[in-house]
Amino acid sequence: MDFNVKKLASDAGVFFTRAMQFTEEKLGQAEKTELDPHLENLISRADGTKNWTEKILRQTEVLLQPNPIDHTGARIEGFIYDKFDKKLPSRMTNPELLGQYMLEAANEFGPETPYGSTLITVGEYQKRLGGAEREFLQTSAATFLTPLRNFLEGDWRTISKEKRLLENRRLDLDICKARLKKAKQAEAKAAAAPDFQETRPRNYVLSASASALLSEEVDKAEHELRVAQTEFDRQAEVTRLLLEGISSTHLNHLRCLQDFAEAQATYYAQCHHYMQDLQRELNRCANAVGAVCPNPVSSALLSGPSSPGATVSSLSSQKPSSLAMEQMQFPATGTRKAKVLYDYDAHDASELSLLADELITVYTVPGMDPDWLIGERGNEKGKVPVTYLELLS
Repeated sequence: MDFNVKKLASDAGVFFTRAMQFTEEKLGQAEKTELDPHLENLISRADGTKNWTEKILRQTEVLLQPNPIDHTGARIEGFIYDKFDKKLPSRMTNPELLGQYMLEAANEFGPETPYGSTLITVGEYQKRLGGAEREFLQTSAATFLTPLRNFLEGDWRTISKEKRLLENRRLDLDICKARLKKAKQAEAKAAAAPDFQETRPRNYVLSASASALLSEEVDKAEHELRVAQTEFDRQAEVTRLLLEGISSTHLNHLRCLQDFAEAQATYYAQCHHYMQDLQRELNRCANAVGAVCPNPVSSALLSGPSSPGATVSSLSSQKPSSLAMEQMQFPATGTRKAKVLYDYDAHDASELSLLADELITVYTVPGMDPDWLIGERGNEKGKVPVTYLELLS
């Protein structure tokens, strides 16, 4: 093994000298070169960016995967697959796993039984919720977590390396300043000593030789100081250019944050939509099992036979979509404009499909579910979910 003893000894000497300078500065026994105020501000801003990026990244990971054990396991699994250059397999989310258990339980209890059929219904919607969650996790990881992690593991490591190098250059500069100061003090002290020229010629020769050596020492110290100053200035400029790139990092993180918020809004809107659909399905199941009578408001306004038995028979023969369309004939109250926030696909003939950013007219009718409004667009009319709208004044 090629082992350079001289280089090792030289590096050890430089390290020891820097450590001595740093300790004396902390104790107030040595002068310290102050950085340019602009550079100091850039360093402080960069340190704050790094600290807050770490906190935001860590807390976002906790938000997306609350269980610390699962989080650690997922990071280890991802690290292993990344090392082997293989794609990480898709994992089932907790709602998907819950939905799978419900479907398996329904098969065991009997899918035709009321409990089994309800398990199937709820289980299917749990799987849909799990799919939406998995998509949200993947989108958040790609558009938000990965850029933040790349900054900490890439750009920040480069900045930290250059900052440490700048600190070493500053210590070297201050060491050279202290060395030059000592050399000049020794030279001045020798110049002020008594002149032995007349009484002791030999001592005079020795004194002149010592003065020449001290003068050479001062010249050497001045040369080292100029070199150290040049290296310090060059490193300060390199560090400043890197630190000024933090502004671009903030802009990049801003775009990532907007993408994360949009993904979060889409995910929660999907979950709300699925849960509304699930509630309607469960209400239909409950009506089918319990033979619940129709809504009295709907019965009173629908035309039909006067006898109660004939009325029930007439309502039972109608499809849910036609019954809903009859309800849409109620007197409108609170007509106003609304802006559509997200695309929405109608699930049956009683609903109205929506396109994001379009304007429609909405109103409500007596006895209607508060989560829904009647929407009109030209000659088209149907129920629309309130959560997909921004009501305008």
